[in-house]
Amino acid sequence: MERLQKIGFVLGLVSFVIVLIFFNPVPENPNIGKVAAVALLMAIWWITEAVPLAATSLVPLVFFPFFGVLSGTEISGSYINSVIFLFIGGFMLAIAMENWGLHKRIALKIISIFGGTANSILYGFMLSAAFLSMWISNTATAVMMLPIALAVITKIENEFGREETKNFSKSILLGIAYSCSIGGIATLIGTPPNLALLRIHKIAFPNAPEISFGYWMLLTIPITIILLIISAIFLSKIIFKSNNKIKISKDFIRNEYKSLGKFSYSEKVIAMVFGITSLLWIFRTDLNLGFVNIKGWSSIFSTPEFIDDGTIAITMAFLLFLFPSKDEKQKTILGANVFEQIPWGIILLFGGGFALATAFSSSGLSDFIGNNLRGLTNIPTFILVLIICMIINFLTELTSNTATTQMILPILASVSVAIGLNPLLLMIAATLSASMAFMMPVGTPPNTIVFASKRLRISDMARTGFVLNLVSVIIIAVFVYFIGSILFDLQTYPTWAK
Repeated sequence: MERLQKIGFVLGLVSFVIVLIFFNPVPENPNIGKVAAVALLMAIWWITEAVPLAATSLVPLVFFPFFGVLSGTEISGSYINSVIFLFIGGFMLAIAMENWGLHKRIALKIISIFGGTANSILYGFMLSAAFLSMWISNTATAVMMLPIALAVITKIENEFGREETKNFSKSILLGIAYSCSIGGIATLIGTPPNLALLRIHKIAFPNAPEISFGYWMLLTIPITIILLIISAIFLSKIIFKSNNKIKISKDFIRNEYKSLGKFSYSEKVIAMVFGITSLLWIFRTDLNLGFVNIKGWSSIFSTPEFIDDGTIAITMAFLLFLFPSKDEKQKTILGANVFEQIPWGIILLFGGGFALATAFSSSGLSDFIGNNLRGLTNIPTFILVLIICMIINFLTELTSNTATTQMILPILASVSVAIGLNPLLLMIAATLSASMAFMMPVGTPPNTIVFASKRLRISDMARTGFVLNLVSVIIIAVFVYFIGSILFDLQTYPTWAK
């Protein structure tokens, strides 16, 4: 890896210089070449991780003001916005769940309901991981689920032997990793690429209507359910068939649950705030389900457009700083230490992508790329969606899915306008595909975490993941093209993109 990083560092600099000197396709607008050079440098450094991802994200702050592309004030403004506050607020709620053990209680409760046979235990773990990753980070979910899984696996191994239970162990570990990724796509806060789409879409098309929490879930929940079912069946019935004699007493899980103690006051408060927050997100704007139109609650205010999902996230997180904890160590449910737990590196990564998207648009590079890719109009739309899904899916096996979406979404926005497609058609498909890396340990943090258990080989992950990668690509393409067209009118070229 270190060698790749060194190569990536040099390659990034060389490519930057070459493009900067020789790439000037529109002489009257030299900013196009300058932005292209910076974008290529960042892409190579992000892909190879030659420089820490967050550090690379600061590159626009260095080059764009000196190159005369954007002022320091303009470019720095890209790093903080409502999407960032949605992420911060959502992460604070997640931290509260983690700090007080509510996430573990939810997981064990779901698993205890299933319990019993090897397959039912697998399904319980997968459902728990998927549900939790809808609301807290995929990484945090995997970190929390792994010790629970290893406790169950060890119990089974001691009773039936390690050789007899190796398929069971592999299916549980891979099931957790895959469910974390699958569950993450179900909500706008579930995984960083979703938030990247939210902001980059707004940067590229400021007049476009927002992508609401509720409508997003109408599209993604069916995809999540189908992928969960397919991956569960694939793991339990095809790839890793477990010994039918393997069983675990529900008492074991119940005892693990009991070890958490009574449902504390703080957990009750967090569960209440979390539940209310979810409802506020889902029903903030009007939801037209076809047979019924649910009026959004924000309409009771004189300026409903002033309220967004970030407003809700920060408001509800702020309440947790006010609720007393009834704990001697911490006066309120959320304390000052929460700010030390927020992943500021991811926030900078967001900002770098947003800054790049802003420069793409303002410099004219987006239009240039779009105009030079008009030939894509000859490809049937569904096939184009499928190709985009495939490219992004396998690219993220080797690169950060957040960095990948940050790089590709501005380009897809430009291409869509140039060939007369609704930009959301390609952008949503790419965003969802970026979270479906199932093959490699480095594909996603959950993959890395379960691989670290030393009970899996790369071949185990690769042969299972390759099939699920292909399945996810097809399902996402079909749903976005057909169902997305109903929810977001994706078959129509919108006026806001003109």
